[in-house]
Amino acid sequence: MSFAKITGSGGYLPPRVVTNTDLAAELATRGIETSDEWIVERTGIRQRHLADPGTRTSMLATKAAQQAMDDAGVAAADIDLIIVATSTPDYIFPSTACLVQASLGVRQGAAFDIQAVCSGFVYALTTAEAFIKAGRARAALVIGAEVFSSILDWDDRKTCVLFGDGAGAVVLQASETPGIIGAELHADGSQMGILHAAGNVAGGQVVGDPFLRMDGQAVFKMAVNALSRSAQDVCVQAGVGLSDINWMVPHQANLRIISFLGKKLGIPSEKVVVTVDQHANTSAASVPLALNAARRDGRIKAGDLVLMQGVGGGFTWGSVLARM
Repeated sequence: MSFAKITGSGGYLPPRVVTNTDLAAELATRGIETSDEWIVERTGIRQRHLADPGTRTSMLATKAAQQAMDDAGVAAADIDLIIVATSTPDYIFPSTACLVQASLGVRQGAAFDIQAVCSGFVYALTTAEAFIKAGRARAALVIGAEVFSSILDWDDRKTCVLFGDGAGAVVLQASETPGIIGAELHADGSQMGILHAAGNVAGGQVVGDPFLRMDGQAVFKMAVNALSRSAQDVCVQAGVGLSDINWMVPHQANLRIISFLGKKLGIPSEKVVVTVDQHANTSAASVPLALNAARRDGRIKAGDLVLMQGVGGGFTWGSVLARM
C-alpha cells in the first residue's frame, strides 16, 4: 500500500485588494456603518482580495493548480485525480473540477467536486489520500477555491466584512515514505442553521435566501470545541503528541478563533500560520492558501509535521496531519 505525500503547493488571489477602509467607504454608500478599527478588533482582518465580476471559481482554481504542479514538477499527463472543494461552483454541472481538468489539459483520471464549505479542503485531501492508498490514483490535484463574494449580502455587516476570494492547491502523490499520517472528518447536520446559504434554483428562479447567513457566537463556540477535540483525536490516531507539531495551519475564519484554539491546545502562536489578516476568510481556499504561503516563505520545511484543520457550514469539521 502506498503512502500519500504533499509534493507541491500553489495559490492564487485575485489582484483587486480591498482594505477595511476601502470597504467601509463602499458600505457607507449603502448606509452601513463600519470601520477598520471595528473589523480588526472583532476579526483580525485588515484586507481581502475580491474577484472582478465575471471571474469564476474555475479560473482561480486553475491558476493555483498550475502553480502547485510546477512546484511538484509534474505535468498534465501525470495527474490522474482532481478534486475541487468549493461552495461557489461555476455551474450546477459540470463540476468545477472538470472545468479545471479541461483548462489544464488533463485527459485522464477522475475529476469531481466536494462541498463541505470551509472544511472542504480537509475533506478533499482526506479523500485523495484514500484514492492513493487504495491504488486508485498516483498523483492528485487537491484544490480549495472560492468566489465567496458572489454569495455575500453586502447589506449585512455581520458577514460581508468577513470573506474574500481565492484558491489554493496541493499535489498529493504516491510515496514510499509517510506523508499524510492521520486524518479524521466529522459532520453534524443538526447544526446547519448556524451557518448556511439556503437558496437554490428551481424552474429558472432563485428559491429561498441565496445569501450566506451566520450566527457568529454559535459558530465560534462550535468551532473551538470541535477543532480542539479533532486535533487531540488525530494526534492519538497518528501516535504523536500535540507538542510534536511543528506548524498548525487552521481554517482562517477569525483571529480570535485561531488564537483561542492555539491556547487551548497549548500550541504557541509562533507555530500557528495566520493569513486571515491579509486574505480574510476564503472558505475552502483558506487552508491551502495558508499552507502555500508558509511553504513559500520558508517557514514550513521538508520533514515538518503540519496540522491542518477545517470547520464550516454543515456543520462540518476535520483534521489532517501531514509530514512534509
